[in-house]
Amino acid sequence: MHYVSVEGLSKSYGVKPLFSNISFHIEEGDKIAIIARNGSGKSTLLKILSGNETADSGTVWVHKDVTVALFEQEPVFMEDKSILDNIFHHNHPVINAIREYEKVSEEGDVDKLTDAIVKLDELNAWDFDTKVKQILGKLNIHHLQQLAGTLSGGQRKRVALAKTLIDIGFEHKHVLLIMDEPTNHLDVEMVEWLEHYLNQEKVTLLLVTHDRYFLDAVCNEIYEIDGSDLHTYKGNYENYLEKKAARMENEAASIDKARNTYRKELEWMRKQPKARTTKSKSRQDNFYVVEAKAKQRIEDQQVELQVKMNRLGGKIAELKKVYKSFGEKVLLKGFDYTFKKGERLGVVGKNGVGKSTFINILQGIEQPDSGKVNIGETVIFGNYSQGGLVIKEDMRVIEYVKNIAEVFPLANGGSLSAAQFLNLFLFPPEQQYTYISKLSGGEKRRLHLLSILFRNPNFLVLDEPTNDLDLPTLGVLENFLSEFQGCLLIVSHDRYFMDKLVDHLLVLEGNGVVRDFPGNYSQYRAAERDLGTTSVGREITSNNGDNSSDQPPAAPAPAAATEKRKLSYKEKRELEGLDKDIAQLTEEKKLVTERLNSGGTPFDELQKLSLRIGEIDRLLDEKEMRWLELSEAEN
Repeated sequence: MHYVSVEGLSKSYGVKPLFSNISFHIEEGDKIAIIARNGSGKSTLLKILSGNETADSGTVWVHKDVTVALFEQEPVFMEDKSILDNIFHHNHPVINAIREYEKVSEEGDVDKLTDAIVKLDELNAWDFDTKVKQILGKLNIHHLQQLAGTLSGGQRKRVALAKTLIDIGFEHKHVLLIMDEPTNHLDVEMVEWLEHYLNQEKVTLLLVTHDRYFLDAVCNEIYEIDGSDLHTYKGNYENYLEKKAARMENEAASIDKARNTYRKELEWMRKQPKARTTKSKSRQDNFYVVEAKAKQRIEDQQVELQVKMNRLGGKIAELKKVYKSFGEKVLLKGFDYTFKKGERLGVVGKNGVGKSTFINILQGIEQPDSGKVNIGETVIFGNYSQGGLVIKEDMRVIEYVKNIAEVFPLANGGSLSAAQFLNLFLFPPEQQYTYISKLSGGEKRRLHLLSILFRNPNFLVLDEPTNDLDLPTLGVLENFLSEFQGCLLIVSHDRYFMDKLVDHLLVLEGNGVVRDFPGNYSQYRAAERDLGTTSVGREITSNNGDNSSDQPPAAPAPAAATEKRKLSYKEKRELEGLDKDIAQLTEEKKLVTERLNSGGTPFDELQKLSLRIGEIDRLLDEKEMRWLELSEAEN
């Protein structure tokens, strides 16, 4: 079945063309990835296809029986409504029944729960409810009564993804699923589950992603927007790289030929008198076509810099018996580790186990509960955090970089100017004088990353560096980091990026357990499968039995946690409320437990108390996790 036809589509913002006169077709079952630089119009194209934006010219035809579902980078919610109301927003008997069932399941009202179960039986909706529960569980969405306006950035993305997947399961048979960076803010296990889910579902897919393993797992065709043109490639990402290299080689040969012709024709043009015959006028017109071709430039995105790095001494960094907890959540428990010269280390683990806290303790941004962190005198950290670019006032791109330094030193004694360095990282001269406020989200992330590298650190700490970066930029970054001679520590869910750059992993398993695995992420997952366990690698915590002398002092109350950035007013209020809620739930749990153990409680009440104690445990877990999220918010 033919789903979509796009003919002669063009779009510009002001004088900047995004794409021009592009055409393509989408058939049922197609799974297509779009690749382009940030600011090239990927997200705009997706919005045009979904009907949320209009093109300057051209036509978009969508089959009348096809439903288009769009998952955006910046999801829109009914902020004053609950997660439950945002996800189950359709007014349909099945959706209404599942919404009521999920609601009363949280409330623990036995009578209402019985009525909801009967309703699901009548509508034969259990299969769909099972799918809903799988989606919510895999994306770690539990507290369904929480207001959308109180969600963190990562929670918003997961809720929006759940809403989209539930919608396409409920919607009509023919669905075109459009996804803009669906893997951002998901941990690796969630990404792998999403791969499997999209492959199991009979869905027609058009997506933008920077995750190359995810792209290969779910897509069989690639569209590339290069300049204002669109090129199509069948097959996976490696095939795309090979075919693109061949295309670029052919274009280079064509440009060389045009330049040879141009030199001859330019000489003829200069010799011609002003009065032209019809024949010479035709040759003159052809000259301008040849001139345009001859003046084309093919950009080489391979970056090889021999950096003159600040010298690293013999001592890099040492962590001794480090403990860190938030309330009852133990993140580090007697952690011991000594960094070596040239360390290329990846840090992995589920969301909430303390990856960001660990790297902040290393850099002195946050203090441990106990233990020592000794940093060598020659170490200069370069910290690329998830917080993004922070500027006091709007300025041009080139001014921002020059405020850091005028030049970037090279090992051969030479240097690169700020403008040359920007050009290497895909900011051409015409864009260097753009105001930062006019950059796209991905371009701001790229500028933030570039500004960290331009400071010439010798110990790079990259926390989710691939989020919102386009694939061309990732290629440039990987080439740069491959040549980097200092220490490298990466926290990332991008498996391809990790595999290419790290040689061993610290695996944070939760409850203070940390393991050192000698290999990259793919090797780690293969070892897990071969051994049939998630505990792969050498445990490097020192709390292994009789270690009473090394026990930390009592964990500080949540309010004493080190503040790493100014929380918003709403977040402060939420954090205060969480403190009170956790205290109240803890007290209630104690009272309910006493009632359950009293021995004289009637059977009906025992049932209700049993339901309530399970509900309290679940609420405590969710509120403590949210408390941890707020406490781990970064600069």
